Amino acid sequence: MTLFESDFKEETRYFFKYLNRFMLFLWRLGLGYWFRWPQAFGCIMVISHRGRKTGFLRRTPVNYAMIKEDLFCTAAYGARADWYRNILQDPRVEVWLPDGWWKGIAEDATNLDNATDVLRKVLIGSGFAARAFGINPYKLSNKDLERLLKKYRLVRIHRTEAQNGPGGPGDLAWIWPVIAMLLLPILFIRKKSRD
Repeated sequence: MTLFESDFKEETRYFFKYLNRFMLFLWRLGLGYWFRWPQAFGCIMVISHRGRKTGFLRRTPVNYAMIKEDLFCTAAYGARADWYRNILQDPRVEVWLPDGWWKGIAEDATNLDNATDVLRKVLIGSGFAARAFGINPYKLSNKDLERLLKKYRLVRIHRTEAQNGPGGPGDLAWIWPVIAMLLLPILFIRKKSRD
């Protein structure tokens, strides 16, 4: 069964929900840079946005494609995706990329003139994720891409300002020296006991 035959299976949605939590944790540990293997993992960025009801900070990993200076991503669950609805309410976002952290403005780009070409690039940049939904972006016709655009939402993020300091990618990287400090005595004791 492909995407065109029915809506997303609930199991797939839950799988990606937990995968996204894991990916976000890796980014927070400072490991996002190491997941730059588009053929396998896809091109992944994290979007920080505000909840439309709570106003709380939310972070969502998504696949993307960079076209000229803008970032494009897609809400595979369409208009019902929470992060998509959040950015419609407040388009001010931050993005964590493998090589930097940026403020930006997000907007729906589903109706661009070249939306099918952009969607194909985003799907190619999604690595295994598109195939998990039964989509082969290399073989998909433009007509099928137009049908996908009726379900998906294409989002453009225009980067406005580089960011640095606390609160960005790697905010939990402090854990690595702590782990090293805890493991060194254990390794030292084990070496002593062998001697």
